[in-house]
Amino acid sequence: MFFGTLKGARVLQFVFFSLTVLFALLAIGNIAGNAAIIHFAGWIGLICGASAIYLAMGEVLNEQFGRTVLPIGESH
Repeated sequence: MFFGTLKGARVLQFVFFSLTVLFALLAIGNIAGNAAIIHFAGWIGLICGASAIYLAMGEVLNEQFGRTVLPIGESH
């Protein structure tokens, strides 16, 4: 789904890129049985979640105020 966001907002691209990295790290960590990789994936998950919350806030606030309150890197 990351490739589907390439024409969208930059923050949306970041959310789906970090989600792709998160899933890959979780799979690798579980296959390898490596707790350190799974732990690192958890941090990536927190970053992904925080950026998704920022994107949601930006979409709502920008729409409600009719201007850019939180920049989300909208495509032109």
